[in-house]
Amino acid sequence: MATVRLDQKGRALTRAIPASFDNAIAKFFGSGPTDLELAKAQHLAYREALLLAGVEVTVLPSDNELPDSIFVEDQAVVIDGHVLLPVPGHPSRVAEQPPIAEFVTRQLSGTQVCRMHGEARMDGGDIIRLGDLFFVGRSSRTNDAGIEELRDLLGHLGHELRVVEIPEQALHLTSISSTPTDSVILVPEGYLPKDAFGELPEGCEIKWMPNEEAYGCNTIGLPNGQVLVALGYPTVLETVKSMGLEPVVLDMSQIRAADGSLTCCSLFY
Repeated sequence: MATVRLDQKGRALTRAIPASFDNAIAKFFGSGPTDLELAKAQHLAYREALLLAGVEVTVLPSDNELPDSIFVEDQAVVIDGHVLLPVPGHPSRVAEQPPIAEFVTRQLSGTQVCRMHGEARMDGGDIIRLGDLFFVGRSSRTNDAGIEELRDLLGHLGHELRVVEIPEQALHLTSISSTPTDSVILVPEGYLPKDAFGELPEGCEIKWMPNEEAYGCNTIGLPNGQVLVALGYPTVLETVKSMGLEPVVLDMSQIRAADGSLTCCSLFY
């Protein structure tokens, strides 16, 4: 998940792929999964990569009534032990939240749990963290009311929030950016203006990738110096290597076909 620092990525929640996965919402990166068994194999390889990196991984059972339910990142926002349960931006995904909320609140018992209300809408995939600076995408899934509820939580925790306008050709902020370390943001050319993130703290930088490698800009940095990287994005791969990090390359083709990326499939807590 994109709202935790590297040193907070010790445990991750995932959810098994449902038999209905070929009906997942798809508009941006693909037209829908076509091979369920390959999707399951890719998801297993993803979980195994996390395990080999020293992450404790939990897998919730699949739910065949919820085609998009493997994308757990969207259903809860965990920041420094505090939990924000958003109202997902797509109505079909609201029913995915209860088992995730129950699991996270049980694991983080005694912490503050906030629920969005009224017209507030947000997907967790619209948030990234750069050290103690947060960015949220105003998108088709995240509205102003949702952003203000997130701002309230971050203000309570002493963190700054900046808003990034997500173009219509992108789903989430994490669909086109990620932080492989606590000081670097990967962003594709052509999706966001050069000043979209504002002035970054000293020692932090944006690394701009080719427009055609937008999907590859979604990565997961891990505490052991490894970075999960999607297969097929050579500039992203070489950039990760040039940073002195060890890329772990994963085939995400069937996940991509459902508009999902690496960060979508896990919730670090």
